[in-house]
Amino acid sequence: MTVAGAGGGAHILVFPYPAQGHLIPLLDLTSQLVRHGLAITLLVTPKNLAFLNPLRSRHPAIKTLVLPFPGYASLPAGVENVQHLPAGSFRMMFHALGGLYDPLLRWFHAQPSPPVAIISDIFLGWTQHLASKLGIRRVVFSPSGGMAVAVMNSLWRDLPKGEDPNDDNALVYFPEIPNSPVYPWLQVSPLYRSYVEGDPVSEFLKDGFRANVASWGLVVNSFSGLERAYLAHLKKELGHDRVWAVGPLLPSNDDQSGPTERGGSSSVWPIDILSWLDRSQDDSVVYVCFGSQAVLTNGQMEALALGLEKSGARFLWCVKEPTAGHVSGMYGAIPSSFEDRAAGRGMVVRGWAPQVLILRHRSIGAFLTHCGWNSVLEAIYAGVPMLAWPMTADQFVNATLLVDELKVARTVCEGAGAVPNSDELARCLAEAVGEKREERVRSAKLREAALEAMKDGGSSSKDLVDLVTLLSDGAVNWSSRSVATPTG
Repeated sequence: MTVAGAGGGAHILVFPYPAQGHLIPLLDLTSQLVRHGLAITLLVTPKNLAFLNPLRSRHPAIKTLVLPFPGYASLPAGVENVQHLPAGSFRMMFHALGGLYDPLLRWFHAQPSPPVAIISDIFLGWTQHLASKLGIRRVVFSPSGGMAVAVMNSLWRDLPKGEDPNDDNALVYFPEIPNSPVYPWLQVSPLYRSYVEGDPVSEFLKDGFRANVASWGLVVNSFSGLERAYLAHLKKELGHDRVWAVGPLLPSNDDQSGPTERGGSSSVWPIDILSWLDRSQDDSVVYVCFGSQAVLTNGQMEALALGLEKSGARFLWCVKEPTAGHVSGMYGAIPSSFEDRAAGRGMVVRGWAPQVLILRHRSIGAFLTHCGWNSVLEAIYAGVPMLAWPMTADQFVNATLLVDELKVARTVCEGAGAVPNSDELARCLAEAVGEKREERVRSAKLREAALEAMKDGGSSSKDLVDLVTLLSDGAVNWSSRSVATPTG
């Protein structure tokens, strides 16, 4: 165990979940909390420490608490981040991190001035039990939007099943949530679909999600103008107003280092990406990226490549290569000669790319995305309309919001195993960079709403100030209390 750094103000422990889509926005929130005067200790395991380097270089007062990753037989040795996990091992990472309860409890008891509150990821629900034992407040951080949190809470509270348990297309209803969304069983989060009553891992997951509901407060990476009805629903459901929408959590336009470093210090940024975009006309390029987790099958790669080729549109395609859990030779292969045929009109980037800067570039006219929430917010902030290909997790919920309610996106494919029709995909891609798309107008208006929320006095700015104020007030109230001593 190692601890480094120093700071002032109310002392808060921040505990990110080690997955890119979770870690990055919580680090963005941490940066905001430091600017508002809070003293932060960030908890990570050793192999995730490098992800903190950009943040720590800008805010050297941030403390770091490095705890050894708990041993876990079902995970490959040395893997401490979801991006390196074999397919299907996600829930095991969730369970493994629960092994940090006792080391973290001992750390708290050893501190002369321990944190007065914990802000931890929504996948770390067990930290609510820790906070309760310590007599401090726990705030849930959700990297997903308010609608997705509402669906998640409903699932783990009510434990619904599809109308026919043997039918993947059987419907699951959410009548209590605004607009009463309905999803086929196959589009429900696989974390929930894998639940087996009595199974220790399943019960740990259920307990964690229910502990989130019992926590003192909830921070959502969203903003009122985007999800007003769902944020109001969460306050009603939780029975209090301690729901803060502080998003979009992103680097500012004048921060040229933050956007390029968001993938971590080991990320590779091809230096010619932006110069290639500079040579493209405004709104002429389709950006294609499916996040840090999704790896396409070779069949999907072929259909997507053919669609790009047939569309005639300029494109920038970011390809995630296979990890250890993917069958060799069956995933992530770029079709032979495709890059040669597309030379001059398209660019393929292998691995991580500076997505924030790409989406903000004047040449990007559309974004083909898996609808991961970070990608959604980055596109909204940039005013870029989307082509939706939701695959798993909260992505189907996000697509509902984007396509059916906000109408800033069109669906081009659905499902992690689906293979798009290349002719239909080509048509959608070509239309996406057309000049008269209604989605482009609505996207521009939604961008203005995001900017309004983030400015001083905006809804997200006021929620952030309120969160900091309440945490600081709590620190004053607890200053004369000592952390409870261990029992048993």
